[in-house]
Amino acid sequence: MSVRVCRLHGQHDLRIETVPEVKPGEGEVLVRIGAGGICGSDLHYFQDGGFGPIRVREPIILGHEAAGTVEHLGEGATSLAVGDRVAVNPSRPCGHCPYCEDGLFQHCLNMRFFGSALRFPHEQGLFRDRVVVPATQCVTVSSSTSIAEAACSEPLAVCLHAANRAGELSGARVLVTGAGPIGALCVAVAIHRGAAEVVVTDLHDQPLAVARQMGATEALNIAAVPHALEAYEAEKGYFDVAFECSAAAPAIEAATRCVRPLGRIIQVGVAGALPVAINAIVGKEIAFLGTHRFHAEFSEAASLIDCGVISVKPIITHSFVPEDLANAFRVAGDRAQSVKTQLIFN
Repeated sequence: MSVRVCRLHGQHDLRIETVPEVKPGEGEVLVRIGAGGICGSDLHYFQDGGFGPIRVREPIILGHEAAGTVEHLGEGATSLAVGDRVAVNPSRPCGHCPYCEDGLFQHCLNMRFFGSALRFPHEQGLFRDRVVVPATQCVTVSSSTSIAEAACSEPLAVCLHAANRAGELSGARVLVTGAGPIGALCVAVAIHRGAAEVVVTDLHDQPLAVARQMGATEALNIAAVPHALEAYEAEKGYFDVAFECSAAAPAIEAATRCVRPLGRIIQVGVAGALPVAINAIVGKEIAFLGTHRFHAEFSEAASLIDCGVISVKPIITHSFVPEDLANAFRVAGDRAQSVKTQLIFN
């Protein structure tokens, strides 16, 4: 039996191909993928051939945000049942390197992450009809949660880890720069963690409208009103915490101006080398913190979605079947109209 896959062969060369189906082995399950979200890294691989030092060096099946239904159990996969709806955790730390032994699983030296070109050979991804995965990487959700919603567990986990890096958010005044899917979910997480105020910025009205639906108290179009943040710069800044989700130099600069002394900037967005206002960070004693992926937060994300505590429905703006792959990536790359674009399989 063959399986359709979405495989990138090079920059702007993305094809639907078929590969033989693999049977699950010991401790594994076969999952019929129902939905997969197109992430910023997928877009970078497609549009630019990679991002930062990570380059596509061989054909790679994309996709790491996915959910589906268990179709077959391998020997010993007793934690799941055929028919279970599951969110698939793309992260597979080795468990044995020094970082894993210290509990820093997201920094595993031997990390395997679905759809990532970091390793060579590349780690093939989840944009396919069916995939064999370890049962331990599947988190069940109830029948009341759609597969499309469950597929948002991965980006929500990223934001939960970012919030854990930020520390206490109860009563905090929060700035979110960039209202893409990660920015919108950071808004929702900040509200969930008790933030008193969440202001979000972007260059387009559509993602800002979605951010409002996710709980933002104010949404500012910086392209339309370039000086919209000036009021928050007075008296050395206003916000306790900023989640910088755009990886754009002007947004990072704005965050340093608007965060108050002893405030925190959590750098969520990734890019190449960018200028940073070191004097402002030093002068205001700002904590500038990176955040990388997640570990335990994946199960928490799936649970928050499944229980309806955080609704991810507003961020899912477009859905395409794999046969319409070109349009799916075109729309996903258009920030003016798309927040989260998903591929719908089966």
